[in-house]
Amino acid sequence: MPDINCANLLVEIGTEELPPAVLRKLGETFASGCAAALAETQLVTEYGPFRWFATPRRLAAWIPDVALRQPDRTLERRGPSVAAAFDAEGNPTRAAVGFASSCGVAIDRLERVRTPKGEWLVFQSRKTGEPAHVLIPGCIDRVIGQLPIPKGMRWSNLEAEFVRPVHWLVVLHGENVVATELLSVSSGRLTRGHRFHCAQPLSLQCADDYEQMLLNQGFVVADFEKRKQQIKLQVNDLAHGKEGTASLDDDDLLEQVTGLVEWPKALIGEFDRVYLQMPAEVLVSSMRDHQKYFNVSGGNHGLLPYFVTVSNIDSNTPDRIRRGNERVLKARLADARFFWDSDQKSTMEQHGARLGQVLFHRKLGTVADKVDRLKYLSRTVAPLCDADSDLCVRAAQLVKADLVTDMVGEFPDLQGVMGYYYARHDGEEDDVAQACRDHYLPRFSGDALPRSTVARVIALVDRIDSLVGIFAAGEEPSGDKDPFALRRSALGILRLLIEGGLALDLRELLLQSAQAYGVYGAEVDPGVDTIDRIYGFVVHRLQGYYIDQGFGIDEIASVAAGMPTRPVDFDHRLRAVAKFRQLGSAVHLAAANKRIRNILRQAEGQIPEDFDRGLARDPAEKHLADRLRELEASVGKSFDAAQYESGLEQLATLRDPVDRFFDEVMVMVDDEALRQNRLALLNRLHGLFLRVADIALLQEPSENKESAAR
Repeated sequence: MPDINCANLLVEIGTEELPPAVLRKLGETFASGCAAALAETQLVTEYGPFRWFATPRRLAAWIPDVALRQPDRTLERRGPSVAAAFDAEGNPTRAAVGFASSCGVAIDRLERVRTPKGEWLVFQSRKTGEPAHVLIPGCIDRVIGQLPIPKGMRWSNLEAEFVRPVHWLVVLHGENVVATELLSVSSGRLTRGHRFHCAQPLSLQCADDYEQMLLNQGFVVADFEKRKQQIKLQVNDLAHGKEGTASLDDDDLLEQVTGLVEWPKALIGEFDRVYLQMPAEVLVSSMRDHQKYFNVSGGNHGLLPYFVTVSNIDSNTPDRIRRGNERVLKARLADARFFWDSDQKSTMEQHGARLGQVLFHRKLGTVADKVDRLKYLSRTVAPLCDADSDLCVRAAQLVKADLVTDMVGEFPDLQGVMGYYYARHDGEEDDVAQACRDHYLPRFSGDALPRSTVARVIALVDRIDSLVGIFAAGEEPSGDKDPFALRRSALGILRLLIEGGLALDLRELLLQSAQAYGVYGAEVDPGVDTIDRIYGFVVHRLQGYYIDQGFGIDEIASVAAGMPTRPVDFDHRLRAVAKFRQLGSAVHLAAANKRIRNILRQAEGQIPEDFDRGLARDPAEKHLADRLRELEASVGKSFDAAQYESGLEQLATLRDPVDRFFDEVMVMVDDEALRQNRLALLNRLHGLFLRVADIALLQEPSENKESAAR
């Protein structure tokens, strides 16, 4: 049975066409914000459920069971303690009189409340809840001010700012209009349908009529997800009719198209097969990025000469719309064909000769200067990666050459891709051509790595060069600002080194890059301080990288304590530590190492390097020393070969000797020679573990969970 004290609430802001790329975020944020604000005012008993609607011309929220009135509340105001409120004879002090006066009541109207800290005077009053129609406008206004709008705009002489001009406002609580004025528009019950299919405003009887009235009378699919699914079905059906498959795997395109239409009607068009002679990426970019069309593929046969466009109108003459879109695409593809033919009249090397006219950074020289630095670094790095030095240097010379081609000038998203095709056209080695395309990988988290070693070398030195140069130019990231995407570059460097299996010293790479800046055309001189900052900046990304893979914060910290400068080595150590902590002895040995570390910190003077077994008195220390001597050689070999897991498994067998040692042996004895000898034994044991990680930093599982939560 419905609650007569509640009614569903509808809030709709009608606008000019909203930006499609952020429509989903605006719609979700607006609705969730309204629900949260109503919950704060106690007009809804819990946060959710609610529904959000978003089309090019509207943002709307539907929140169920919004109370007609805010519940009454008991307000409690605490005054002075009873001890301070009354003197020894029980007479009220100035503190009590002043508190009662501020509350507007006599002292005998005040209550007493006992707490763990004592007894206090309090004044309790009853506040009547305000009606919903008074509170709702303020809730909406607060939410509007918090929407993720990059820059608010104003129109005419109006003071209100919003992402687009506002034309109407609906605020319906059940069947009643909540009277208010927001964004310079007065609220009502009139909404509007499709711009062309529904000329007259639609009057909503109640909040629950909204979605169906827009659908049945307004030619508007208000629900974003429903509209998106309609588009997918329509596009798929048309593509299947041509025995093809539409490119619906690109969710960004699907989201944008959903944000462009209110009444989706998909149409399929065709283009001349002659354009299929160009690279598929050129055609896809022309259709997808520039025209928001869905391209059609024929399985192993590649692209088919069809595209699907989604119109925002149910036309009586759909062929006219189709032909219009075909003409637009034909003109764009003709331009692309001209660029394709024109660019191939010059070699990549000839294109590259013009890079001296392109500024990389005002303090870091031209792109040609950058290319010289990449060649310098490639010559140094290639042998360390078992890559062909000549191929790496050649790739470094050509990878930026396509930036000055006509095709990339028109289609910037094709940089690298066109370099690959033009290099192949010139007869360059496959590794060189692939490096032109793949050196931009990985472009984002989870993206693929370059496939060839040559491409990985170029991808690495390209990012290293940019990182060192931008830091040296004083434009390192700060706060949320990262205009050169250096955080993404740093993560890319780590992925190339770790997942790409490049066993290189990160600090040495940075120093080599700094030397290149000293040779090739830059106003900056990256010093040791700059290198230290960059090194710390990159290594800091390791924590997030490994947490995403499920490693514990304490595991990462234990390896970082040893400051390994080769990320691949860091990876091997971390995986070994994660395996080690699964052993039954790991917790005990971690606790023992904590104890050892504390003892060594408290020791005065220099601790001897060697343990003298002849000075040993206790059987437990002799036993530990003997077991340690037995293991040192084999464990050392394992660690030297980076077989950290094997070495730690051997050290795990020391659990019983270590436990026995601490149970039976006093380290900090008065006899200095005996004390120093025992410290030397513990120091050797601790040092052996430190060759992998400081396992003293490993926490109990419960402790690790708490620190992760913090």
